[in-house]
Amino acid sequence: MLTAKEKADLCQRLRKVSGQINGIDKMVEDGRYCVDILQQILAARAALNKVALLILESHAKSCIVTAIKEDRAEQSIDEFMDVLKQFNK
Repeated sequence: MLTAKEKADLCQRLRKVSGQINGIDKMVEDGRYCVDILQQILAARAALNKVALLILESHAKSCIVTAIKEDRAEQSIDEFMDVLKQFNK
């Protein structure tokens, strides 16, 4: 479960990613140089990956710990690993 501070940080990061996406859209509309657009896409992807990693960390530190205490460790870890595998596709 995310804390209020974590939620606020993630929402701020997501607003920045949204701004980056809007900027990329404008670059495409304006016919900007392809490499410049691609660099901005890479930056947006990196920012979004950072958000995902922060959420994964929070999940591991709270939800998985709780599951272990409630004797649901295997199910919780399997779920976590399935999500991690998706990041490698």
